[in-house]
Amino acid sequence: DPDLVKRSVNEGFSGGEKKRNEILQLALLNPKLALLDETDSGLDIDALRIVSEGVNNFRGPQKAILLVTHYQRILDYISPDFVHVLVDGKIVKSGDAELALELEQKGYEWVREPTGTKVQS
Repeated sequence: DPDLVKRSVNEGFSGGEKKRNEILQLALLNPKLALLDETDSGLDIDALRIVSEGVNNFRGPQKAILLVTHYQRILDYISPDFVHVLVDGKIVKSGDAELALELEQKGYEWVREPTGTKVQS
């Protein structure tokens, strides 16, 4: 189909297909540093597992992944070495996977209070 050449790269793909395509690109390009911004956004449970498996397969000693997420659920499949919480562009709390679980239970207010920042509704 000649129109296929003219279309945008991800046109016609679902959200999950776009995310899986991003992970395929990650595997093909094989960068030393990967920034994955809200890779879990809009994924159903099956797609989340597939994407997480791709990220885990990419991991290695000479590679760094900066995984940005607002939800702990992807961390059920990808175990982070470090967890950092940012407020207004500044790291206000750092820890391991336990920090992500604590955030899931308590919300963000307890890490914002020392900074004087309120959670926006």
